[in-house]
Amino acid sequence: MAALPEGTPCWADAMFTDLEGAKAFYGDVLGWTFGESSSEFGNYTQAYSDGKAVAAVVPPMPGAEAQSAWCLYLASPDAGATAARIRANGGEVVMGPMQVGDFGTLVIARDPGGVVFGVWQAGRHEGFEKQGEPGAYSWAEVVTREPAKADAFFPAVFPYGVQKMAGGDFDYRMFQVGGRPVLGRMGAEGDFLPPEAPSYISVYFAVDDTDAAIGRLTARGGTVYFGPMDSPFGRFAAVGDPQGAAFGLIDLDRRVGEQPETEDV
Repeated sequence: MAALPEGTPCWADAMFTDLEGAKAFYGDVLGWTFGESSSEFGNYTQAYSDGKAVAAVVPPMPGAEAQSAWCLYLASPDAGATAARIRANGGEVVMGPMQVGDFGTLVIARDPGGVVFGVWQAGRHEGFEKQGEPGAYSWAEVVTREPAKADAFFPAVFPYGVQKMAGGDFDYRMFQVGGRPVLGRMGAEGDFLPPEAPSYISVYFAVDDTDAAIGRLTARGGTVYFGPMDSPFGRFAAVGDPQGAAFGLIDLDRRVGEQPETEDV
């Protein structure tokens, strides 16, 4: 598989205090199976759908306490150069650039509005082996209380074109690579997010039936924050797992309504 174009989402992982609980939850809700934990890399454990790598889970580092959250990684041909642009445009490099064996080089960063994301320069690990199908990554969007900061930052760090949804009463933009939308940006001013919730990137995983997946999720102790709701993009819901990691579910085949008009920014 050729390296993905710069700025394209290429991988997702999450940190869980109860790793076995996370594996049981996502195994039931999304049908994932899990590989062997890699003790050399902090018990990093890959998740698979139909035998193809789709994500990973990992326990926190010894002595570290962090809220469970999904982290989306954006592809880079040069993680060091991307880290420099992050700093130059008001972002913060939290970790890295750090080489992970021969798998690749990672950076963990925050945008000026506090949105955490990853950067991945592929080596042997090139990223998602499956996308846009049940059990796999399908979409992501920056959900931020400070959309103007995100709008200035991400296109300065990555080679993004930008379009916005025309009309409507919500603030939504799409970052594009080569004319193809790769990442959304949802403005979350006001009471869109609970006061205690940080701005974040919502990672959506596809399912073959959103309502059935929600049934499995709530039976396992998960939370539904919004939805399920029909849309021109699919039937979706914003949810959380029992350890507090927020994510999205979407049935891409159940599309209702006309695609909204967009315009270049």
